Amino acid sequence: MTLAAGHLTAQAPPQDDSEKEIERYRQMLSDPFSNPGFLAVDRGEAIWAEPRGTKNVSLEACDLGEGPGQLEGAFAKLPRYFADADRVMDTEQRLLWCMDKLQGLDTKDIVARRFSGPGRASDLEDLTAFIANKSSGMKIEPQLSHPKEIEMAAVGEELFYRRGGVMDFSCATCHAEEGKRIRLQGLPNLSTPGAAAQATMASWPTYRVSQSALRTMQHRLWDCYRQQRWPVPEYASDSLTALTVFLQKQAAGGEIAVPSIKR
Repeated sequence: MTLAAGHLTAQAPPQDDSEKEIERYRQMLSDPFSNPGFLAVDRGEAIWAEPRGTKNVSLEACDLGEGPGQLEGAFAKLPRYFADADRVMDTEQRLLWCMDKLQGLDTKDIVARRFSGPGRASDLEDLTAFIANKSSGMKIEPQLSHPKEIEMAAVGEELFYRRGGVMDFSCATCHAEEGKRIRLQGLPNLSTPGAAAQATMASWPTYRVSQSALRTMQHRLWDCYRQQRWPVPEYASDSLTALTVFLQKQAAGGEIAVPSIKR
């Protein structure tokens, strides 16, 4: 505190100090016994093995790219092209496809609960947390060999820079320069490949303390568009998958550590 012109004024701490305190807080809660996000991992594991739908089978035969039921390393390579669907899919898109095709499950309720809230669990958030955790400690490996994967990366890059909405914002408005912040929160520069993109993409899904909920990249992108005052994108849409492909490309080589914990 300083006395200036007869008034007490508070001096804001340097930005580096704020970042250090935020990181210290995250480290305190990063242990599985302190991070509520691991409860979502446990719930997701139970849902994965539960027989459901008209066919009364579990998701254990779902192929996430590494073979039916093979989860280790699958999340690290998503989104990717799936020949059986002839589409590039992210985790949630693929789960919805498997629920429909393998389980014969009506996914309307699943999609209606795509984001959890008070008294409302989300199967998709829990399943994604469980699947993603199986790639913890592994490197992000964007899949860019199939023509449709290459196309999606290009579309995602275009979307990253596309300005629109009533505020004429784009993803790049907040995430294409160094040193930008919202309140105490630093904004990573995702316009160039490297450490910032790696640290960002390797930490989702995450437990959001401010929301008391496990959130996936689907929610993060949905909320970004909402804050930009764009029309909110359709859940599990190809546009969000394309943007994720581009961001994973930027984050190649990042070491996955999920679920993480954020403000």
